[in-house]
Parts: sequence; C-alpha cells; structure tokens
Amino acid sequence: MREGSADVKAVFKRLMTMAGAAATFAGVSTAALAAESGIKEWQLGFQASVTDVMDDITWFNGFTLVIITVITLFVLALLIVCMTRFSAKKNPVPSRTSHNTMIEVVWTVAPILILVVIAIPSFRLLYKQLDIPEYEMTVKATGYQWYWGYEYTDENMGELSFDSIMVKDDERQAVADARGVTLNEVPRLLSVDYDLVIPVDTTVRVQVTSEDVIHSFAMPSFGVKVDAIPGRLNETWFHAREEGVYYGQCSELCGKDHAFMPIAIRVVSKDQFQTWSAAAQDDLDTANQQLLASIADTKKLAAAGKLEEISVAAK
Repeated sequence: MREGSADVKAVFKRLMTMAGAAATFAGVSTAALAAESGIKEWQLGFQASVTDVMDDITWFNGFTLVIITVITLFVLALLIVCMTRFSAKKNPVPSRTSHNTMIEVVWTVAPILILVVIAIPSFRLLYKQLDIPEYEMTVKATGYQWYWGYEYTDENMGELSFDSIMVKDDERQAVADARGVTLNEVPRLLSVDYDLVIPVDTTVRVQVTSEDVIHSFAMPSFGVKVDAIPGRLNETWFHAREEGVYYGQCSELCGKDHAFMPIAIRVVSKDQFQTWSAAAQDDLDTANQQLLASIADTKKLAAAGKLEEISVAAK
C-alpha cells in the first residue's frame, strides 16, 4: 500500500472508528449513572424527563423563562433611559408631570394579560398532574423518620411490602460489589438497599401517607411531588416510558435525617417485572439478585449489538 492510496485511507478510517468505539465503551461505566437517571455532576437544569407530565413541566419552565427574560430586559431598558434622558444634569428644572393616563392604563392592563397567558397552560398542567387517568397498578408509599416503606396493593402482588433505606457511605462499595455494578451506579445519598421496582410503559397510581411527621414524595424525572401527611392518603401518578433507575428525595423538612431518606425507582421491562414480582413474594433478596442479573445480561446484549453495528460500519 502506498501513502495516500484508497487502501491506506480505508484502514485509517477503520482504526479511527474502532478507537472511537473503544473510547465510547470505556466511558460507559463511569457515565452509567448519568445515562440511566438523567443526573450528572455539575448539572444545570432539570433531570432528564421520562414522563409526559415532566415534559410539560420542562416546557412550561422554558415558556415562563422567556416571559421573565423579556420583562427583565424591558425594565432594564427603561431604567437606562431614565438614567440618561431624565438625569438632573439634563433637566435642571424638574418636570411637574403628575400622571399620564395612557401609561397608567398600559402598566395595569399589560401585567393582567401576561398573567392570563401564564395562567392558561399553568392550570392545564395542574389539572394533568391531579387528574389520575385509568391506572394499571397501585403502589402505596409511606414516609417514616427517616426512610420510605412501599406496599404493592394489587391482588396479584401477594401483599408484597418492604422498607427502603439509604445506603451509607461506608457501605457503597460492598453494595456495588454485591450487585456487580460500578461505584457510580450506587450514588452517594441517593442509592437505597431496596429499589421500588416498576414496569415500563405502565400507568402507576401512587398513594402517599406518613406514619409520623409530614414528608414529601418527590421524583423529579417523573414530574411527581406530593406531601405525605399523617392520617391522610394523598394520590399522584406517573407513566415512565424509559427503563432505568431514577432518584428523588423527601422534599419536606421532617427532622434531623431529612436529607437521608432518598427515593429510588427502578423501571424495568414488563417481562422482567413479572418475573421479579412472582419471585419477590417468596424471597425479595433472591428476586432482586435475579433482576439485576437479567438487567446486566440485557446491557451486555445491547453493548454487543452496538459493537457489531460499529464493526459493520467500519468495513
């Protein structure tokens, strides 16, 4: 092969493709948390949305940000005009103007119109959050000081229930080793010993209450946040469209360990959930081990498929 020939270029292209693939898969383990949960270090903005409700929340946030930005820039422009045009140096004799009817009408009507524009999508979004559609399964979440307890209340779940307690810092490596995952996939202050397992593409009703003080069940990626109040059963819902592990936290000051009662929801395929739920009614630990093994196998198959695609593209 001579320099600059088609063969040399083809080989070089293939080597670059393979190098890119190697770099990509080398970063998979360290980026596993960001890929699944939609969170990463030094993140700005919301977590990645996996529900229609959170899609609307994200849109509404951007919509109101545009309005606020325009108002802020307009007020800044008025301030600059006032400082330059109506300064004492340029107006040694102060104006005796007491009012201007047109300006007073505008600054009264304009804010009302802006609030109406904001209110319409706001009320629509609020109704969407509160109006629970026809659901396929129900989970009861109970807040305690300071952890969460979950109950699968459907008849086919055999009264399955468990407590979900945060993994401590000195336990993270042991938990990662036991699960066969990297330390990044057991995030500090967010990972728990028992995840709430939910099937993908399923409408889930969540009943929320508390056994002691007021807590708040919040899952940012789902657009869910509802208070857990002793003696009251509040309801919310979500429909997760992507598999993965998603994290939230109690969002109501509830005592000295308020910052240490995270929420972890693992969304899996419907087949994986059926297998897990049947096994969990007899032995939860064994069911979790089997589920993690199934998820690992699925990831390996997906990674092998991507490598094959890259290999074919490099030829």
